[in-house]
Amino acid sequence: MLLFLGYLGCNKNKFETRPSLKYKSVNTTTLQRGETLKFTLSFTDAEGDLTDTLSVQKLVRVCPAGINGSFTQPYKLPEFPTGKNQKGDIIVSYTYNDVNPKCILRNDTAIFKFVLKDKAQHSSDTAVSEPIVIIY
Repeated sequence: MLLFLGYLGCNKNKFETRPSLKYKSVNTTTLQRGETLKFTLSFTDAEGDLTDTLSVQKLVRVCPAGINGSFTQPYKLPEFPTGKNQKGDIIVSYTYNDVNPKCILRNDTAIFKFVLKDKAQHSSDTAVSEPIVIIY
């Protein structure tokens, strides 16, 4: 227990008013039908006043003219205890059907961008995934 308290004391200055969001990993970089895409992000927030929604953007790099495989949408976070100097991981999950390819008769290659806000409207830096191939 003392080791844990000492750890928190040493890291106290890492918590800022503006939330911090970092991309950690994804379970696969090639998504097939029937699979689920799971992104892991880490966050910190000094005030513990995060909103209940994460902004997620899917950007498809190359689609034929007139086809837009991209989206920007809110992702509802589960309820979690709040308090000062908050930190933790966020798992963002999408089924294949949620992000299926929109390019005509071909795979989508997409990156995903994530932004977290607090109730004072401070935004985190944008966390960005590596390219994800969504198989047609």
